[in-house]
Amino acid sequence: MLVCFLVLACPVRPQPISNSGTAQTGLTPILDYIRSNWDVLTRSMTRCDSVVDPKLPEASLLYLPADFPRPEAVQKLADSCKVRVEALPVVIHHPGQPEVEGMKANGLLYLPNSYVVPGGRFNEMYGWDSYFIILGLIDDQRLDLAKGMVENFFFEIEHYGTVLNANRSYYLTRSQPPFLTSMVLAVYNAEKMEQHADRAWLERAYTLAAQDYQMWVEEPHLAGATGLSRYYDFGSGPAPESLQDEAGLGRKVAGYFLLRPEFARSYIVSDSSESVGAHYSVNLCQASAETATRDCDRAGDVTLSADYYKGDRSLRESGFDVSFRFEPYGAATHHFAPVCLNSLLYKTETDLGQISRELGKEGDSETWKRRAERRKALIDQYLWDEERGLFFDYNFTSGGQSTYEYLTTFYPLWAGLATPAQAGAVVHNLKRFEQPGGLVTSRENTGAQWDYPYGWAPLHLLAVEGLRRYGYASDADRVSLRFLSTVLANYRKEGTIREKYNVVTGSSEANVTAGYKANVVGFGWTNGVFLQLLHQLPTQASQSLAQH
Repeated sequence: MLVCFLVLACPVRPQPISNSGTAQTGLTPILDYIRSNWDVLTRSMTRCDSVVDPKLPEASLLYLPADFPRPEAVQKLADSCKVRVEALPVVIHHPGQPEVEGMKANGLLYLPNSYVVPGGRFNEMYGWDSYFIILGLIDDQRLDLAKGMVENFFFEIEHYGTVLNANRSYYLTRSQPPFLTSMVLAVYNAEKMEQHADRAWLERAYTLAAQDYQMWVEEPHLAGATGLSRYYDFGSGPAPESLQDEAGLGRKVAGYFLLRPEFARSYIVSDSSESVGAHYSVNLCQASAETATRDCDRAGDVTLSADYYKGDRSLRESGFDVSFRFEPYGAATHHFAPVCLNSLLYKTETDLGQISRELGKEGDSETWKRRAERRKALIDQYLWDEERGLFFDYNFTSGGQSTYEYLTTFYPLWAGLATPAQAGAVVHNLKRFEQPGGLVTSRENTGAQWDYPYGWAPLHLLAVEGLRRYGYASDADRVSLRFLSTVLANYRKEGTIREKYNVVTGSSEANVTAGYKANVVGFGWTNGVFLQLLHQLPTQASQSLAQH
């Protein structure tokens, strides 16, 4: 049947590229594009284009924290750009406060400093995108802008309850993968290299990062009784940012689940009294290979369940929207202890231990060390598959480990929690992900953008740095060159840099059928990762790239 509608703590010091011959000629245009694009992608509370939300057709609205006086710059923005400015209805102490979810008008959330956006439909400062953007800014000697973005995250923790998915009011119910301490150390160590490390700033960063960390290690972000953590959006019902750009996804999901009773029981609702989203009229068709006719049965009006929407929202907190990694369409995201999140929390714990030692807080340092060691033991227990030689997510509801091979298996190497033997096994399986244009995100061709055949800049950087950390430099160089060559070749053809690439064909083609379909140009984290991967290559390798 078918449905008929169907890291490292310290920044890497850039290695200079030769100014002579084809090396400089070959890379100069793309490096100039990246350098100039930081300004194109910069937003602030003094620019009219900052408030516009391409995802929602609504009038411009800017929210200030409820207990925050209106800055002069905001008043000028209101006057010159015809922007409505309002205070949030309550002081925000944590994500998902009931008064916030009930807000009818969506708007931009105020941030004090300039920031770089990814581009296109993403016209705000994002939680995990910003780590890779900040690395690029540091690489391009834009340290003040990078530091200001980290300070914006401090502002979010103080006034919006956590590091947000992004600074829009409809993101007040969720965060994104926790890269904050990695951002803090990247900036602090870059300043340290310039002989003006700011210890008072680091002290503030430590206090706020530890506060933000706490959200991930208490309910409802705990993954059952595992001792690990999960992604969890405090909101309910359809995600507002999906209603325009992802039109048709809900109907597609409903049809998919209706054809699979094992999922329909959890994710399909036919009783309108239980409805939390749109209703869909679905026809299920039986096509015969022997005839040219098709018989269809009307399945009736259905809606997706509250549990599906919780999974979909939580998938958005993970940043991997959309993938089938946490069951089809990510519907069970909140039922998993993920490799990525728990590796990042291990990295956060070790980072906070490092920062506390830097600040002379030896007692704190020992506490963070114990927390990191405990998480490592739990990751070994629940997420490592010795026989297959890969790290897998764990479904704590069903009590079983996933079998979905995913590129996040390299996160434990990047975070430094893998044993040498585990790292060797994962590297042995590198060939399962490697394609002519780089590393494919998964081996499953689901039509979702975070699956086969797509490759993404952030996952390439984490995988490459994980390989380097465990001594697999030649593999790291090869993977870097493949992805860099893909980005460079498509830049030369199109004159732009994209959000993602088809690493099987080496193109920017994106025939996505699950989620938003655009392959956004800009693009913040690809720009930053391009610089990082390029400058981590040996000089000879970077020169060979320029000659392609």
